[in-house]
Amino acid sequence: MIIINLALFLFSFFVLINCAEYSIKYSSRIAKILRFPEFIVSFFIITFISVLPEGTISIISAFNGEPGLGLGTLLGSNVADLTIVFGIATLFSSRGIKVKSKILRNNLFYLFLLLFPLILGFDGKFSRVDGLILFFVGAIFFVKVYNESNRFRKKFNDSPKGSFFRSFMLLLLSFGILILSAFFTVKFAVNFAHDIKLPSMLIGITVLALGTCLPELIFSIKAVKRNHDDLALGDLMGTVITDATILLGIVALISPFNYTPSSVYVLGGAMFLAGIFVTTFMKSDKLLTKTEALILILFYILFVFVEFFAVRLI
Repeated sequence: MIIINLALFLFSFFVLINCAEYSIKYSSRIAKILRFPEFIVSFFIITFISVLPEGTISIISAFNGEPGLGLGTLLGSNVADLTIVFGIATLFSSRGIKVKSKILRNNLFYLFLLLFPLILGFDGKFSRVDGLILFFVGAIFFVKVYNESNRFRKKFNDSPKGSFFRSFMLLLLSFGILILSAFFTVKFAVNFAHDIKLPSMLIGITVLALGTCLPELIFSIKAVKRNHDDLALGDLMGTVITDATILLGIVALISPFNYTPSSVYVLGGAMFLAGIFVTTFMKSDKLLTKTEALILILFYILFVFVEFFAVRLI
């Protein structure tokens, strides 16, 4: 059964990631047709698509009585986004990622939001009240970004390909397959974790978290190679905020849960530290350099080692 569960998990996960990539492709195409500003498109539309893999996994996990898997996937993918995805995308850029938007350089509210999962989860549980707070805090942030949207005027210069109707129908098809594959990914991931006697949260923190970051990674690499740095930054930051607040809030609202506090201390602490690193690097010279990218990647490797060690002690 171990081999069967592993094979079915990997297959479902492969379908999930590919559907997420297609969803980003068609949503980006629709955005070009509608001539939306780059940063707002990435912060709202593409962010929504990017969080679908971990979002569907975490919500389905909550309905299946495995909210710890959702917690590990959400916060683990945030650590990966802020370190390894930012780092690799920067390495693929010509001379580093330029930070142009004020909301990326000066908004300390961003770091404050990353503290919420750590503060609310300090007692070893996420209640429905905690979930409600997380959801509304995330919503307030996105309203704030929307109200400041008049700052971001840069539009897509590329010529849109294909019709709106065709792109929209293909986007809906990608959504449908993505949600179905997420259901089976959760099912077989939990089965595999039980087979090898590992906590499901650890599967979420490592395998699922890294895998669900692939759409953001692929999109960000393509964006920086085409000198659309605002697209890459907006997508990554929007994804991290959504995971840490709105989606985690939904999981707690569906299925309040308890856990070993040390797991959240390590996970939430690593997410907050990664946020400090990224914010500091962005403010230094308005450029995320390749040296700083390597530091972020090394931080992620250290985080994985610490997390494995912490889980073994639990």
